[in-house]
Amino acid sequence: MPESVKSKRPAAGPQPLKTKAEKRAEAKVAKARARAARKRREVLTMVGAAVVVVALLAGLVLWIKSSSPTQPDPAASAAPEPAAAAPSAAAFPPLPEGADPALSTKPVVKAGTGKVDKLKTTTLVQGAGAAVESGQTIDVNYVGVTYADGKEFDSSWSRSESFSFAVGAGSVIQGWDQGLVGVKVGSRVQLDIPAELAYGEKPSGTQPAGVLRFVVDVLSAA
Repeated sequence: MPESVKSKRPAAGPQPLKTKAEKRAEAKVAKARARAARKRREVLTMVGAAVVVVALLAGLVLWIKSSSPTQPDPAASAAPEPAAAAPSAAAFPPLPEGADPALSTKPVVKAGTGKVDKLKTTTLVQGAGAAVESGQTIDVNYVGVTYADGKEFDSSWSRSESFSFAVGAGSVIQGWDQGLVGVKVGSRVQLDIPAELAYGEKPSGTQPAGVLRFVVDVLSAA
């Protein structure tokens, strides 16, 4: 190939010298790059450490839960509270103060003997209270039987409830209105009542006919 057409390359020569300002600028750039790289490494290190700490804490919590004994549910383990006791019923019978203990027991009333042609009041237990007067309201317990056979037809004891009425007001049979006047509170008396002072000679509904016998406890009078 002719020398005239050969490409000629310029000979490598020495590079031009950099000025101090350029050197300082390059040094600043290098330092900035180095600081940026160091900060990136620091951030990555901190992030990695945080991830490790979180993982350790989560593992610790799981380990504590799995290793600790199961605590019983307070609602399930608590013993049931006892049901509130129902208020006790009023004492029966309501005896007056100082009454004979016999009045706390239902009397046994038997059939009578002989003819009953008038009202008869017999004291079985003498009370210490005031005598009953006509017009007073009295509270009593009683058992009623037919005189001839002693068959019980009524009793306040069977209801566990005493009976109150006004003496002489006609709200009860005449045998009661008349036979309980003068009886002392706290007494137990037996009333033998002829038919004309009771429900008559003929039965009417649930009311017994004929002569009746009652044993009555006078509990109060006012």
